[in-house]
Amino acid sequence: MAQGERLICASDALVDGGAGVRFEVRRAGGSLPAFAIRFRGSVHAYVNECRHQASELDWNPGEFFDAERLYLICATHGALYEPASGVCVDGPCCGASLAVVAVREHDGGVYCGED
Repeated sequence: MAQGERLICASDALVDGGAGVRFEVRRAGGSLPAFAIRFRGSVHAYVNECRHQASELDWNPGEFFDAERLYLICATHGALYEPASGVCVDGPCCGASLAVVAVREHDGGVYCGED
């Protein structure tokens, strides 16, 4: 683990297109809910907040993907986001992007840099 990083989860906790792992990301003045997912072999992480209105995306804790496992879906508004970029491709906030959280995968773990 590099200095300034904290472990989010073990690498094998993120199955491609499967459940995500929720965690808190530290920001100036507090923390925000965030999540990490694996899509097409790579780990991606975002602040857990729909860009249409401030609500968390997951319909059950850690369940971010649509039924086909192709998009992240907002359980409240139905917005669809590309898992690899966080860009909304359908729904009320089309064109907006989820806030990216920088993560790195190494040594069997997924790590978030301390902000």
